[in-house]
Amino acid sequence: MRVVLIGAGRLATNLAPALAHSGHCIAQVYSRTMASASVLAERHGCAACNRLEQVVDDADVYILAVKDSVLPQLVPSLCQGRVGALFLHTAGSMPLSLFEGHARHYGVLYPMQTFSKERIVDFSRIPVFVEASDDVALQQVTELACSVSGHVRQLSTEHRRYLHLAAVFACNFANHCYALSAQVLEQCGLPFDVMLPLIDETAAKVHGLSPREAQTGPAVRYDENVIQAQSQLLAGNPMMQRVYELMSQSIHTNCSDND
Repeated sequence: MRVVLIGAGRLATNLAPALAHSGHCIAQVYSRTMASASVLAERHGCAACNRLEQVVDDADVYILAVKDSVLPQLVPSLCQGRVGALFLHTAGSMPLSLFEGHARHYGVLYPMQTFSKERIVDFSRIPVFVEASDDVALQQVTELACSVSGHVRQLSTEHRRYLHLAAVFACNFANHCYALSAQVLEQCGLPFDVMLPLIDETAAKVHGLSPREAQTGPAVRYDENVIQAQSQLLAGNPMMQRVYELMSQSIHTNCSDND
């Protein structure tokens, strides 16, 4: 397929090589800034642009990999005059209906992974969730998704919202806990890398155990002496102290259910 990428951020930077490796043609990269568009376009030998009116009209697929907040602004202009094309957005919490009234064939291509420009992931291992407006669009988005990933599932907008919420807990909130851990370590002059073996083992365990079964620590048994002592260490940071207390309560409640 001949693909135009709308956006040159973290997702587009990872999706572009996966598409190219699968035999698709990256025809053009659009970004609000020419600098961003050019970096990704140069890697794939295609044109770059920073104005919607410069986006080519002859692509098979237009993939919008941009912030959720700008999608409603981009969709009407991008879809206009491109009747036969397939339009896809990649957002976890935005509805399929975003394209209604603007495009004939449209859908969602949602890869559930955390991305960065500095670290290119193996797309074939990423679960990709698809949704489409009609049978033609569903066939096209499924074929596109299957060409880059071995784990493709159809999922409705409503269920995708819950999937995205679950991902926020598993990824964004977990990473924030790493940041809080780094702050605590910094107070006693220790580098964050002392936590890496623990983090690796914690992640490895849930490949064979449920998260509930894998949970350890003072909050599981609600060891009040330890919890209170650790909470006091955070007295100088009331927000972090509150996070610690709420997390401890949540862990204990979750691990006590159905015992």
